[in-house]
This record gives sequence, C-alpha cells and structure tokens, in this order.
Amino acid sequence: MTNDPELEGQRLRGEIVAVGRRLYERGLVGGSEGNVSARLPGGRILATPSGVPKGFLVPESLVVTDLSGRSLGGGRASSELRMHLKIYALREDVTAVVHAHPPTATGFAIAGRPLDECVVPEVIATLGLVPIVPYGTPSTDELPERMAPWIAGHDALLLANHGAVTYASTLARAIDAMESIEQAARSLLVAHLLGRVNRLSRGEVDRLMALDPYGSRVRNPGCTVTDPEPLGNRTDDGLREEVARIVRQSLGGPA
Repeated sequence: MTNDPELEGQRLRGEIVAVGRRLYERGLVGGSEGNVSARLPGGRILATPSGVPKGFLVPESLVVTDLSGRSLGGGRASSELRMHLKIYALREDVTAVVHAHPPTATGFAIAGRPLDECVVPEVIATLGLVPIVPYGTPSTDELPERMAPWIAGHDALLLANHGAVTYASTLARAIDAMESIEQAARSLLVAHLLGRVNRLSRGEVDRLMALDPYGSRVRNPGCTVTDPEPLGNRTDDGLREEVARIVRQSLGGPA
C-alpha cells in the first residue's frame, strides 16, 4: 500500500483485473458472473462494472463509487455491489471483497450443505466453518440483509442457491479464500462419494489452532470434529481395554 491516493488507486485497479482473470481462468465464474471490489482512500470503493466478463477486465473499466454505491465515475458498478457495501459497513478490517460462483461450493449451497466439517487443515485454520446464508434475491437489499448476521464472525459465506463471497484485508487473501473453499468443497464431495469422511478430532484441531501456521484471525473454527466412538460400536478388544481402564482408575492406578 502506498500513501499516494492516485498510485494506490492504480495499484488496486491492476490487482482487481488480475483477480478477475484468476476467477475466470480457474473456472470460478462464467460469462459475466461475479464481482470484485476494494476500498480506496477517502471512503470510496473501486468495483467491477456491470455485465463485463471478469476474465476480460481492463483497469479503465472499473467503477468508483461512494459508500452508498453512487457512481463517482467509470460507468455502472455491478448490481450486486450492495452486498459488498454491507460487508464494508460491518467490517472495518475488510478492504477487499470477492463474489463468485465456484461450481462445487455452489453445489453445496444449492444442496443446503455448509462447509462445516473439520477435514482440511488449511480451511480450518484460515476460515473455520463456512455457513450458508438463507436465500435472498440477488441485486436487491434482501440478500445483504440476510448476510448481515453472519458477516462479523466469518470471512467466507456460501449464499443459498447463488454462490460464495469471501472478504479480507487484501485482495490476495480474499481470492485465496475463494479458491480454498472451492478446493475444500471438491475434496469433501469426493470423500462423500467414496462413502467415508474422516474428520479431525478435537485434539487435532486444537493442536492445529495452537500452531497457527497460517496467520489466521480464526480462534474457534466452529466446524464439526470426529465424535468419540460410542462404546457399543467398539470391537471386543476395544471394549475389554475400556473396562480395564475403568477398573484401573477405580483402584487408584494409572488410567
């Protein structure tokens, strides 16, 4: 980041164009889907224009608005800027928002399945639980209002029957998060198709969060861990060991 507002604006224009190309090349949007924005100095927003494919943006095509979404130059911003503005209003730490339609993660959103299982360490540590926001009509105030209760506690949201939105302190982190939730959704889908999902245990998650290898703000990921195995499902050897452990404890010996 530079202290010169004009240079900062030029830098952000270049970054948004690069993010749009990355979304398009990695199949996270199609056609003119999706939108990207960033905060500019002086309480302004730099956003992608309406109706332009994200893989073919140029810096000059981006739109500057105020915090109410009123255009200050560059044409008409995406009609879905409303949800970006809601995030900026509720999260002062956020300077970049990415909305896309990643196919597998969107499939989870259509099926009503949040990304709520503790299975991928990178997602657990950087995003935690990725919940589903109830359906709201895109391009209206209904969707951002339904997002509002979830924004403070999460950095990525699935939007029911719509797509996903990620937000962070930089554009790089926001697009990384979008790629991460799509990758996690693909992996989780394959695991479900194979018939088995091995969640991490509470202890494994706690150790991961204590290490904090990803520099995350997440402290309680909130995803579902492996439940302790019910006693009735254990093998005979496991049952005998459990009985022996209880007996040793009752006699004052080591557990």
